[in-house]
Amino acid sequence: MDNRDSVKRPRRVTINDIAEATGFAASTVSRALSRPGRVNAATRERIVAVARELSYVPNTHARALTSGRTETVAVLVSDVTNPFYFGLIRGTQHQLKAAGYAHLLIDTENSGELESHMLSKMRQSIDGAIMATSRLSHRLLAALATELPLVAVNRMVRGVESVVLDSPSGVAQATEHLISLGHSDIVYMSGPENSWSNEARWRSLIAAAARHGLPVRRLGPFPAGRMSGSAAADALINTRATACIAFNDLLAIGMLTRLRERGVGVPGEISVVGCDDMFGADFCHPTLTTLAAPIEQAGRVAVSMLLARLNDSAPATRQSAVLPTHLIVRESTGPAPR
Repeated sequence: MDNRDSVKRPRRVTINDIAEATGFAASTVSRALSRPGRVNAATRERIVAVARELSYVPNTHARALTSGRTETVAVLVSDVTNPFYFGLIRGTQHQLKAAGYAHLLIDTENSGELESHMLSKMRQSIDGAIMATSRLSHRLLAALATELPLVAVNRMVRGVESVVLDSPSGVAQATEHLISLGHSDIVYMSGPENSWSNEARWRSLIAAAARHGLPVRRLGPFPAGRMSGSAAADALINTRATACIAFNDLLAIGMLTRLRERGVGVPGEISVVGCDDMFGADFCHPTLTTLAAPIEQAGRVAVSMLLARLNDSAPATRQSAVLPTHLIVRESTGPAPR
């Protein structure tokens, strides 16, 4: 006989066990543990103390069946290996933990189809979702928001609550910075075509350059990773432009490596600006001029907005929060070559 069959598993402590030990009704114990505001303080303290003594662990599955809540929130990111998301994940996790919610992290691999599939699969296991840089179409994201409480980060869609990092204004700052250094030929190194922020940054560059009567060009799209930097740098060299703004820091840092390999001076011959101020942007050579954004705060704000909806304290109209970005000037930008 398998030895495991002879070892009895300890029985789970239930609400009835706590009720028997305290002398209170099981319904009172249930309220004290799940809705403490509905039980007087002395009763609640007695029940909580006994629950702790008995090592009571709530049965979250049973609670979900009775309350319709799982106390779990999914956080979807397009690429979990991208350092840009580290702050967002930390912000959402801290805020959810403080509210007593579990944090379910899902990597959607830059795929709107995978986003939709995972949310459909997990629908009965989560109360809501934080969707960072969603790759779903506007129509599908708006439709999903009618079925599941959610907050989008870095997407602005009518009918969907959102937290947006104002990188377009940061791109405008970067454009003014490059123009002030004498650059008149600026190229945008485009990121994924299905990225909302990619298009928003490109439009901002067009508008900022137009105010000075300057044309701009766009190269790409390029995958938003460091390995794409080599192809992006080669394409940039062929344009003979003197400056570029890259979709994100990963792409920009990959470009710096390739430009150095090809003997192109940065910023002597080409100035490079990134976006996100990710970890490592100030360690590369040369250090990267980039846009800084309060990404951890964005995660916290997104969770607060979602929990307000779940607790029925959110306003009837969908809200959006816009968080500012600012340019950090480092060594990768300098005067245009003469």
